[in-house]
Amino acid sequence: MTHKLIEKSKKHLWLPFTQMKDYDQDPLIIESGEGIKVKDIHGKEYYDGFSSVWLNVHGHRKKELDEAIKNQLEKIAHSTLLGMTNVPATELAEKLIEITPDKLTRVFYSDSGAEAMEIALKMAFQYWKNIGRQEKQIFISMQNGYHGDTIGAVSLGAIDLFHHVYGALMFKSYKVPYPYVYRSDSGDPSLCRDECLQRLEELLMERHDEIAALSIESMVQGAAGMIVMPKGFLSGVRELCTKYDVLMIVDEVATGFGRTGKMFACEHEQVQPDLMAAGKGITGGYLPIAVTFTSEKIYEAFYDDYETLKTFFHGHSYTGNQLGCAVALENLRLFQTDSIVKNVAKKSEQLKEMLEELASLPHVGDIRQLGLMCGIELVQDKATKEPYPLEKRIGYRVSLKMRELGMLTRPMGNVIVFMPPLVSTKRELQLMVNIMKIAIEVIPQEEAILSGQDV
Repeated sequence: MTHKLIEKSKKHLWLPFTQMKDYDQDPLIIESGEGIKVKDIHGKEYYDGFSSVWLNVHGHRKKELDEAIKNQLEKIAHSTLLGMTNVPATELAEKLIEITPDKLTRVFYSDSGAEAMEIALKMAFQYWKNIGRQEKQIFISMQNGYHGDTIGAVSLGAIDLFHHVYGALMFKSYKVPYPYVYRSDSGDPSLCRDECLQRLEELLMERHDEIAALSIESMVQGAAGMIVMPKGFLSGVRELCTKYDVLMIVDEVATGFGRTGKMFACEHEQVQPDLMAAGKGITGGYLPIAVTFTSEKIYEAFYDDYETLKTFFHGHSYTGNQLGCAVALENLRLFQTDSIVKNVAKKSEQLKEMLEELASLPHVGDIRQLGLMCGIELVQDKATKEPYPLEKRIGYRVSLKMRELGMLTRPMGNVIVFMPPLVSTKRELQLMVNIMKIAIEVIPQEEAILSGQDV
């Protein structure tokens, strides 16, 4: 039976962000989950070391979340949000506004983080048009930024590996440097920050009249390799956007809902965005709900008689789905009763100490962490910071070794991603770090032997 299921998967499925030749060589099918572990069809258990792509909060099969969905099913599974609303979508909107930055007063639902960002950029574009400033049409985003895979989100992104093939489909946007301290010339956080802010201001001084908005991942660039901003960068960007009358879109899809030790990462620097996208952790990792938050000022620019055609013409079939909103409401209740954010802040300090065990390994170049959002950058030469060549696939090979040892994650090139469920205990965190340590020791040693180097 299990063999037939694997063959079916190879014959019919096309997996996201996956070279299917890799899958054919190393197939994995998950059958069930319990707590912070998942189990495959052969009965082997794995720690969920990346929260099933960065979104699990309370673990798998959380009783309260299961019950919330069952209770909603007894009423209705779905009705449209086009021209009407429903009970859980309305109640969730109120709860969300209570926990977001004060400037944000309106909620627009969607199904994924990419769509939430797509909505934000369309709102920003149309906002200026609605108030008679049609010249403001261009966007700024960060080098190595990632906001999703719809065409608008891709146009804001700047990871060549993911985006270059779609260049002909993308609209023009300006890219400005992001403070990647480990790879900067100086290696100094303050200097790196100030140089990037200066480059941004130079662009804004010259082009602000045509710029609609700036998009930025909040505090951490995720897909670029868990690159944590130096202190003061995000707030510096906010100051420049205000100074030059440019809307600020903050992408909290990966960082929101407690992941960094704050409910939203922008709270680390008391930043008030004009628009903010969130998703992933909003339902505790259960159902696909995402949101775009915006200010009352932006909302009012769309509020008018129908014939003025200021309506925001956007929406999908499952927007504001009752099942998703119901489980999101229960998720937020658990955040409060279980003190999730406070506990993440505490656990992040414990994890920081654990990760120091990896810092001395000969091929660990940099360890970046904010809350329970971590990246371990592997290098071929620690002294020179020389990266492993792409064809060596060190990150991928380390992740396969971790899988063999009982833990799942998905690397970003040479960066090992560690983003465990937020409820992971101190003991579980240590056990997962131990697995990472073994894998990071073994694979580079194997590579050195294959290359004929001294080990």
